[in-house]
Parts: sequence; C-alpha cells; structure tokens
Amino acid sequence: MRYIDLHTHSTASDGTYTPSELVRYASEKELAAIALTDHDTLDGVAEAKAAGEKYGVRVIAGAEFSTVYEKISLHIVGLFLPENSKRISERLEYMKNARLTRNEKMLANLREEGIEITMEELKENFPDRIISRAHIAQLMQKKGCVGSKNEAFDRYIGDKCKAYVEKESLTPEETVGLIKEAGGVSVWAHPLLCKLSDKNTEKMAERLKTYGLDAIEAYYPTHKPADTKYIKTIAQKYGLGLSGGSDFHGSIKPGLDLGTGYGDLAVPYEVLENIENKLKK
Repeated sequence: MRYIDLHTHSTASDGTYTPSELVRYASEKELAAIALTDHDTLDGVAEAKAAGEKYGVRVIAGAEFSTVYEKISLHIVGLFLPENSKRISERLEYMKNARLTRNEKMLANLREEGIEITMEELKENFPDRIISRAHIAQLMQKKGCVGSKNEAFDRYIGDKCKAYVEKESLTPEETVGLIKEAGGVSVWAHPLLCKLSDKNTEKMAERLKTYGLDAIEAYYPTHKPADTKYIKTIAQKYGLGLSGGSDFHGSIKPGLDLGTGYGDLAVPYEVLENIENKLKK
C-alpha cells in the first residue's frame, strides 16, 4: 500500500527542512505524495515541486491558515492551491506583514523582561524564513536566555504569557471562501487541538460545512484510534471528506517523523484520491 502526508512544514515557515530536503526525505520514507502546507505562505512550493520531479514524489501545493472564530483558534489547510492566485497572494502577504508587526511587539515585550533580541538577529540566524515564535524561542535558547524552547514558551511567549501578543487572523468563513474561490480544497486541521467538547466540535464542523469546508483531518499523530474513529463519524454525519498528515516540522517537534508521526500514523493514498474526486465535483 502507498502512503502520503498532507500536512508538512519547511523552512519557508517554521520547519527545519528546506522544501527540497523535505521532499528528498519523503522519498527516503517511500511516501507517494506530500502536501507542503507552510503557515500563511506558498513560498516553498515551487522548490518542493521541482524536488518532487527529481525524487519521484508527488507534491501538492498547500498552506495552513490561522483563523479565529469567537476566540476559538482553529487552522484551515488549503490543498491544491494555485500559486498564481492574486487573491490568495494578497491575503498571504497581508498575513505575513501582520506576523512581522506581531513579532516586533513580542520583541519589545521581551526587552521589558530584560531579554534583548532584535529582528536583525532573527533574520541573521534564520535567513529567508517567515519568523515565528518558534524561531524566537530557538534564539532565546541559543543566547542562554532560557534553558529550552519549551521554557521560552512556558515563561515568555506562550499564550497569555508575559511577552505574548495575540495573532491577527482571518475568519474561518473568509478562509474557506478564499480557498474555494481559488479552486482548492479546504480542510479543518487537527480539530481536537481546539479542545472543544464533543458537542461543540460537532457544532463547529456543521458551521464550517455551511461555509463550504471540504474535509476534516482525521489522521493526525496525536490521535488515538478512538479519536480517528470519532472524527470519521463527524465527517460522515456532515458530508466531509477525510485528510491527514504528520504536521512535520523537523527538529522543532522532536520525535515526530514525516509520514509516521510518533510511529503509528499511516495515511493511505486513497485519502488523496478521494480528496481529488471531491475537487472534481
């Protein structure tokens, strides 16, 4: 059986593998296809596709969008996104600029806590990347400000911590509409990470379906078999397709591997075929 991974990240956002390295690794792992779904950007897709031709791995153009609905943070993955969509490019550029503003505010907050990190240092240490909290945490550890990346999040830049700044986000409705307008497929990523009750998870799935959501991520590395079964039940109830992937970031998420997650993830190729059939309809 052939396997795939429809949720991956590269150095184009907050991963540690370049798009080419990611695809080469997918080839080593004998994956038939991967989707590059970097945060709020398509910048790595062209490189990944070129590598896909070289290594014999099918590469799907994607992106992971951060959205907020009534203070609930949820992520929407767009698959089969056209790289030349003006609307998507404009929105991604807007989100990139919003991320830069947020980073500057967090750095200012860190300075108030006695931690001196500049944007110039971040760019020097992480060239050609969209700077995120993960990069700030890495630099804090490198400079000896904290003992680990986890400590950086727990004490300073994690949600509701001293230096944290709320991220500007799109709405789920706007994001799903944007993906649909571009001819792509929209997926509710890692729904259980929203930490909603069962009742509210179903309500959210129903609401997203009214917006035009196409699929839900049933296969995810932190899912137990019962979790996957539960998400599949929701998908069937609301007429949603299934998707899945490792959410691979490289060394930023130790122990989490491409394709296999924490060891027992396996997304069959038919998941991609079913998504494509939904796209054709």
